[in-house]
Amino acid sequence: MQNDPTTAIIAGFALGFSLILAIGAQNAFVLRQGLARQHVFAVCLTCAVSDALLIAAGVAGFGTLARLAPWLEGVMRFGGAAFLLVYGALSLRSAWRGGAALTVDGVATGGRGLGATLATVLAFTWLNPHVYLDTVVLLGTVSAQYEARLLFGLGAICASFAFFFALGYGARLLAPLFARPRAWAILDALIGVTMWAIAAKLIAM
Repeated sequence: MQNDPTTAIIAGFALGFSLILAIGAQNAFVLRQGLARQHVFAVCLTCAVSDALLIAAGVAGFGTLARLAPWLEGVMRFGGAAFLLVYGALSLRSAWRGGAALTVDGVATGGRGLGATLATVLAFTWLNPHVYLDTVVLLGTVSAQYEARLLFGLGAICASFAFFFALGYGARLLAPLFARPRAWAILDALIGVTMWAIAAKLIAM
């Protein structure tokens, strides 16, 4: 068992960052909100805090929940797939209509309210079985290799905060590219296809 605190927190950060780096439904949504500059702080904070709660649960040893309630995996999987199919369809409809509306500054407008936005990002997080596999199961299992498992979990939590806020606020650097409705239409199409691909993967599991 590893007993060096520094090693534990660095390992937790590295593993947590690598797991969250892959483009998925949640990341695509954060990217779009960052580009549109709509509720960016609230969205990033919600994603990071949700990850922190799940990582804490995994490190605390609740990774056995799936074994205690085997039916839960199926409910999460098909519920998540249904949500992704609906959101993907909405994104593709937006792409078909020509993308988001723009202001004179090239920033997307016409977005949903804060409540609806947070409800969407919470669904992307808590209805995604892969989130539980990465945070609760995988990070929870790996943390058992470290005597300072709490520091390992802290490192993974720091990675989530760093990633989401970098993605959300860094997205605005791409704003000049998205000054044209055509670019938004392409992004919406890519997001829609991504959602449907993930949904198909969940159903086929």
